[in-house]
Amino acid sequence: MIRRHFENLSSEEIEVRLRELALYSSTKIPEARRDPIFTPIFTAILGAGGLGLSGAALSIGVGLASAIATTALTIGLQMIMAPKPPKAEAAKIPLTQPIPYRIWGVGRTRLAGAYMLWETAGPNLYAVQAIAGHRIKSFNRFWLHDDEVFRSGDSAVYHPGGRYGQNVFIGLRLGLPVESPFGFYATGIWTPNHRGDGQAQLGMVASATRQKDQNSMFPYGPPSLSTEADLALCWDFRDPDQDPDDPETWEWTQNSAIICAWHLCFNEFGYRLDYHSALLPVIDLWKEEADICDENVPRASGGFEKRYQCNGHDTTENAPKSGLNAILASCDGHLVGRGDGARILTVGKFRESRCGVLTDEDITGRHIQYDVLFEDEVNRLVPKFTYPDTDYTTTDTDYFEDTDAQVEAGRILSEEANYQWVHQWRQARRLGKRDWLRLREKVKGSIDIRLSGINVAYSRWVRIEAPNQLPRLTGKIVENRRSVLALTRGGFTMDIVKSPDDIDVWVPEVDEGHAPPVPLAPTPAAIPTPVINLLQAQSNAGTVYIRVVIINPADASLTPVVRYRVADIGGGIPGAWVEQSYPDAVAVSGFINLNTGTVPVDTTLQVGVAFIGAGGGYSAFSPTEDIVSTADPTPPAVVTGVSVTPGSGTATFNWTAPNSANYAGAKIYWNTVNTFGTAAYIGPPKYGAPSSVNSIAKALTAGVRYGWVVPINGSGVEGTPTATGSFTVT
Repeated sequence: MIRRHFENLSSEEIEVRLRELALYSSTKIPEARRDPIFTPIFTAILGAGGLGLSGAALSIGVGLASAIATTALTIGLQMIMAPKPPKAEAAKIPLTQPIPYRIWGVGRTRLAGAYMLWETAGPNLYAVQAIAGHRIKSFNRFWLHDDEVFRSGDSAVYHPGGRYGQNVFIGLRLGLPVESPFGFYATGIWTPNHRGDGQAQLGMVASATRQKDQNSMFPYGPPSLSTEADLALCWDFRDPDQDPDDPETWEWTQNSAIICAWHLCFNEFGYRLDYHSALLPVIDLWKEEADICDENVPRASGGFEKRYQCNGHDTTENAPKSGLNAILASCDGHLVGRGDGARILTVGKFRESRCGVLTDEDITGRHIQYDVLFEDEVNRLVPKFTYPDTDYTTTDTDYFEDTDAQVEAGRILSEEANYQWVHQWRQARRLGKRDWLRLREKVKGSIDIRLSGINVAYSRWVRIEAPNQLPRLTGKIVENRRSVLALTRGGFTMDIVKSPDDIDVWVPEVDEGHAPPVPLAPTPAAIPTPVINLLQAQSNAGTVYIRVVIINPADASLTPVVRYRVADIGGGIPGAWVEQSYPDAVAVSGFINLNTGTVPVDTTLQVGVAFIGAGGGYSAFSPTEDIVSTADPTPPAVVTGVSVTPGSGTATFNWTAPNSANYAGAKIYWNTVNTFGTAAYIGPPKYGAPSSVNSIAKALTAGVRYGWVVPINGSGVEGTPTATGSFTVT
């Protein structure tokens, strides 16, 4: 009957018929509250795909997703059963398959890829490995087995301990649209037609040596090559110089929001959505999330790191949802599939602008649990992530636990939280704390919502104002973990958990914990690899030097050496390494403090540390870490004369710059409530001179809004915000 009545009807006709049925009911169906941002277009959902009936539940037809809103799976049975990308440990060994699955990746990670060629001819071994099925930014580091090696010149490999001699050569191909073949074709093994267009590749030639030296030069047998690479280039929709239709303008990124958009629309192995409908209608919302991912979060030891970064790889053996779940897990993400094809991402930072309101009139049914069964109790949560410092292995951070609950339960009830595409232990701790606080609330369930609750089904956070239906949750905020279309229940079914009041509170000195232990990895020359404990950019009269603190190896024969380079000198190409040794370095309280000479200012640098042994041999360099060389950490004075002129869909902000020599410009923030802490940044900044009069127009949605003008210096350091007060955009 449902099929006969609803299958071929438009969304408007469905709503009319439901209201006709409601005339015979004593329960009032309120008018649907439509919002230009979050209201779906039902014709798109219930159009040509049709509806299918399975048991008592309706499911969306072929090609359409039944889940309107979804979040990442990081904990519990659902996470265990869900498809997941390969673990980082498995990526160190090249795949040997007749027809291997294609590989794709984002951010920075270690890969060995899959063999396309593995042949011997005379004393030489020839190998070609497909690293990624798309163009990448760069190859950074190389390993033969677990020995880190370095390319000398164009391709020859050297190892600090003397292994491999000059008998191994490595060639690189970044996956350009038209590639050039490796020079192996001269041997008759690899022809000029074996270009591998669009495929990032490594080529290796290993030559055997004399029998008496073979075991010392190749102690593990034939070399097994792996690499650390900066992978996919993505369209950063915040940069006006980047064109979504021209991949040549795209840049490498670790920003979780930008990577999510790339996977949805541009990844050859992703969802391949049309960005015109999936992103452009809500591009301002995506920009807001990308800016939040790039926010600086303070470290307990000093300095900052980005809030949410994403690094990892997957294969086409898994469906695109496998990678999507890993991306969402890296930013505590919530993704909405709107009826007109638009996708809306909300990362883990509460904002009133992303919070809906649910009333008694909107609810047709509910099933709420205010506690959990003993078998579902969790009193310890262990965040897991991928740690570059242990050569890209799955590692635990410090766990979260409730000792009182453990005493009451009589034992530890532990659960793991999987943040596989997170490579920063502090970020894993931040994500783990958010999941831990949700678990300890112990309030979860599902709510059936009428069509009038359309906006709620599309909001990440929902404020409950339902004293009759949900008296214990009235005035509280819950999180929409998953929403599905359920016409037989009146509209939608929404799975919820209670949102902790303090979910965004982060005190580095208390919450950060400790870095996971990193065992000193002996190298062939018996020289351990340094472990970086702290990395800081220190400014001094307009110049910058890098402070590097390493753990004391307790070996006076070792000389530390720091190397750095500019991460991008243009076109995504890193600069040349600059090395500086410290023969007079002295350990204090278990640490060695190393200060470089002056470095390029206001740019991203890549830094690594090694030891030089008494015999002159090098250890492996520590994993590369990025740092911004901020020349001016002093914020400028506040702006004055702030005013705002609202209009139709826009507001013009006006201010006078302070008489501060280091004033460079200002940023504009806005919110739906008078709270700067949850305000959203609207880029780009407006640059200007000290004491200048400035104004800039920004697009805003209609309603009562609050604004702030925040001065910045030449290094992007923000000063004190100045409020505009409330204003109304029509």
